[in-house]
Amino acid sequence: MYRNTYAEIDLEAIRHNLEVLNQKFSNYDYRFAVVKADCYGHGLKAIQPMLDAGCNYLAVATLEEALEVRELHPETPILCLGIIPYSGLDKAKENNTTLTISNLDYVKNAPNQAFSGIKTHLKVNTGMNRLGFKDSAELAEAYSLLENVEGIYTHIYDTDSHEHTEAQIQKFQELTTQLPLNEIEIVHTGASEATLNYPKPDFVNACRFGITMYGFYAPAELGLESTFSLKSEVIQINTLEAGESLGYGGTFIANETTKIAVIPIGYADGIIRKNKGRNVYINNQPYEIVGNICMDMLFVKIDNTVKVGDTVELLRDKEHIKETADYLETIPYEVLCGISKRVPRIYK
Repeated sequence: MYRNTYAEIDLEAIRHNLEVLNQKFSNYDYRFAVVKADCYGHGLKAIQPMLDAGCNYLAVATLEEALEVRELHPETPILCLGIIPYSGLDKAKENNTTLTISNLDYVKNAPNQAFSGIKTHLKVNTGMNRLGFKDSAELAEAYSLLENVEGIYTHIYDTDSHEHTEAQIQKFQELTTQLPLNEIEIVHTGASEATLNYPKPDFVNACRFGITMYGFYAPAELGLESTFSLKSEVIQINTLEAGESLGYGGTFIANETTKIAVIPIGYADGIIRKNKGRNVYINNQPYEIVGNICMDMLFVKIDNTVKVGDTVELLRDKEHIKETADYLETIPYEVLCGISKRVPRIYK
């Protein structure tokens, strides 16, 4: 690592969080760890502590992700939450990847024997209107055409609303009335927030953990820990005199003698230009990002206590990540997933 810029991943914190979650939700037979998007930016080394803590199924978004995970975890079942094109079905079969089946045309138009020997989960659309069956007859027909339906699931789209959530659970039951639901091995409806905020329906025996594994959207009493921090260092300190400008477009103009730290991280690393104006931490003190963020560097307004070589915490813990997400008018998911692979992940 020749540029002292990296994301620090706390594997023990991930293990702790999953131990807490799996103990709390031990009434589920299957506890999925959703490891798509490179484990929400944490890197695939984060998977092992999830398994060690009791997760027994993994979920990804694409076949490409499934293949990467399979190389590291040859025995753990993997569900692909997205649609795998027909051209990828042989590769999915070779690598024991469970398919999501989300519409009848995908089943009926498939090449002969395309799904032979592959486990499948049926996706039910209960209101998200992204993927899934929304017609009970089509769902039943797809079930009758498939050889190995291991599971069935939906996705709760608005966990802040009890009304919407309850309506989705009811819709799921309505759409599955033509199926022998009690004969399907795995039934899952809730991701992190739905699992945490609503009781387990009687007919459900699996849950999916995503962002909660990293300490977010969980009650404080669970004591979930921070797992991700982003660090860099001061590589140069410049002094601006009153009236001098800084960076592309000269958007920052000093109104007095001002010290500026140059930090080797930028929008190519995932610190997008909209971060201008928010705080980072140096020596446990907050300092403001000023001027337009460059592709590879950014600027921080500092005082005389900051020195070249000091560590800069761009994202110091889950609370700071939440603050950053609020500042950017987004969610912690996007902040974490947006940190590019150019930034090395260092594990502790």
